[in-house]
Amino acid sequence: MAALRVTVQKLLQARSAVSPLLAVPALSRACHHGHHFEYINVSKAGEKQNVGMIELNRPKALNALCDGLMGEVKTALEDFEADKEVGCIVLTGSGQKAFAAGADIKEMSIRKFQEVFGGNFLSNWSHLADTTKPVIAAVNGYALGGGCEIAMMCDIIYASEKARFGQPEIALGTIPGAGGTQRLTRAVGKSLAMEMVLTGLPITAQEAQQAGLVSKVFPPDQLVSEAIKAAEKIASHSKLVVAMAKEAVNASQEMTLREGVHFEKRLFHASFATNDRKEGMAAFVEKRKAEFTDS
Repeated sequence: MAALRVTVQKLLQARSAVSPLLAVPALSRACHHGHHFEYINVSKAGEKQNVGMIELNRPKALNALCDGLMGEVKTALEDFEADKEVGCIVLTGSGQKAFAAGADIKEMSIRKFQEVFGGNFLSNWSHLADTTKPVIAAVNGYALGGGCEIAMMCDIIYASEKARFGQPEIALGTIPGAGGTQRLTRAVGKSLAMEMVLTGLPITAQEAQQAGLVSKVFPPDQLVSEAIKAAEKIASHSKLVVAMAKEAVNASQEMTLREGVHFEKRLFHASFATNDRKEGMAAFVEKRKAEFTDS
């Protein structure tokens, strides 16, 4: 426990010691759909180039989530939402040390109550959770604080064997502010969530998988390729029906069982109005591969 506490403290110090302006190497800048990105790398992956890739790229700051970075993530997500070829998105961090070691403490430390309350600070982060297309978080290192929170905003979490998940805000005299106390509790249960939030200590990838926070754990060099493979599988299905399925699963977190089952049934009924439902069932009967048109 003592060793973990020291590790978290060192990570917090590393994050706060780097100026947001100095943390971005020139090589990290990238252009996508006419947008110039400074803090992230954006590309497409997969055999059919139907997987959107967003790589957080502030390695010297352990991919700390400054306002500029989160604004660029929002823009990239909007681009991929509008791209008819992209059926799934993968979010990861540069290098293997950190997925994202939290919000930028240096940036936050100078803010006042009136500013954060009046401006609804961190509200722009929610776009990641509201994206229609599925997002897979490929967590390749430390996912602490805001890093853990944005991973939980994604629909599926894959983790490297070296990944660590934690909400260490308590050590900074504050609490999680982007869903950490809410999504974590729903994912792993009250006891573990309370322990993580009140001690500030992280859990391993294996513990996160056992608790239900993570779907699968892979060796570091296989993580991103496995995430892309899963994303390609998702993208091979009808984008319209995938969006309906995602909406139904997400609704289960907000509704009673009776309400959720009713909502699911109505979406199931609605799928019968789509060309892709007809094609999918016809292809099954005719023992051939379905050719979905996303209609």
